[in-house]
Order: sequence, then structure tokens, then C-alpha cells
Amino acid sequence: MRPGFLILSGTLLLAACAPKKVEPAPTPQPVSRPTRPGAAPADLERRIARLELSLMEKEAQVEELQERLDNTRQEVVRAMAKLQTLATRAEAASGIAEAEVALQTLRTAPGQPATPEGTQATRLLKESSTEFDKANYGGALYLANQAKTLAGAARGRLSAGERGAQRPGETAFALPIRLVASGRGNVRAAPGTGSRIEFGVEPGEALIGYSYVDEWIRIGDDSGRGGWIFRSLVTRP
Repeated sequence: MRPGFLILSGTLLLAACAPKKVEPAPTPQPVSRPTRPGAAPADLERRIARLELSLMEKEAQVEELQERLDNTRQEVVRAMAKLQTLATRAEAASGIAEAEVALQTLRTAPGQPATPEGTQATRLLKESSTEFDKANYGGALYLANQAKTLAGAARGRLSAGERGAQRPGETAFALPIRLVASGRGNVRAAPGTGSRIEFGVEPGEALIGYSYVDEWIRIGDDSGRGGWIFRSLVTRP
């Protein structure tokens, strides 16, 4: 056998046994999914609207708690100073009776759900009766007046609800929120620009917010009117 043939055979054998170079796998590219134009900004606006409404609710709660704290502090100061202008038994009894009548109106209304204000008023009325039994007529009258005020707020919430059934997704504020119209606008029968206009509001007009659906707030006014208003048309006083 010739040497040239042996050399050629050995070269071919080495080439066949040599490790092959592995090419790296291509990096997968992210697949871009089609999105509806304006979808993300609209969702962000709805989230911002819910946060703003929640913030208004918390501000109203803080104000209410601060007001109760101030009233309690004043009552303690009066008791410690032993003022002579204390309530009499008759005055306390009259105040308790008025609060009971206010709450009875809420209880006898058919099909009306319990409200946060009504629940608080019931508790305060019980505490008022307890203080009356202890001959603390000043404290009893104070608590009875607080219960009567809360019963009035509960009637306002219920009267606003009577003008329309609860909407899907409607969320009630823990407490009625004092609002003012930030500009001229319309109050509608339902949350939506296509619903019937109930009445108009002028800048600075006082309103009370009871609940909300997305960016619409269920409101009422001092004259007993109610409906839905877009959130950008009202602000905190």
C-alpha cells in the first residue's frame, strides 16, 4: 500500500472524528401583542378617579372624627369646671325622646337598608339612656343631640337612594361627604352622559355625596333633589 494513500486516509479519519462547532441558538424575540389604542390611559384614569374618591372619603372621616373629639373635649372641660348651666332632667328626657322619634322614622321605612349613620345614632341613643339613668343629664342630652344629628344624615342618604335603585358596582361612602360644585354642570338621573338631566348646578353650590360608581357620584342637595354628577364637577369645600 502506498504511503500517500495512508496519509490521505488518516486525514479523512481525523476530520470525521473532530468535534463539530455548535452554533448558538437564536435568542427569541418578544412578541408584540396588539393593544387597543387608548386602553392603558383610560384604565389609569379610572384608577386615579377611584383613588381621588377614596381620598375625599378619608378626609371627610378625619374631619368628622376631629369634630367629635373637639365636642368630647369641650364636654369634659365643662364637667371639670362644674358649670352651673347643666341640663335638667326634663331637657335630657326631651332630647332623648326627639332622638327616638328620628330613629323610629328610619326603622319604620319599608325595605330601607341600615346606614352607617343610623347604626351610630342607635348606639349613641343607648349610651344617652345609660347616662340618663346615672343622673348625668348633661351627658345624656349631648349624646341624644349627636344621635339626632346622625339620624338626619341617615335620612338624607336614604332619600338620595330612594330616587334610584342601587347601581351595579355602586360603593357607599362611610360618611356623607360635603361637596361644592366646582363649575356649572348637570346632575343626571343615572351615571352616564346619556342619561336624563335632572337639574343643573352653579359654581359654589353646596352638595352632599353619598356613593359613587366609577367617576360618577350620587349626590343630594338641601332642597331634596338628587342624582348623579361627574367627579370633575365637584370638589371639597
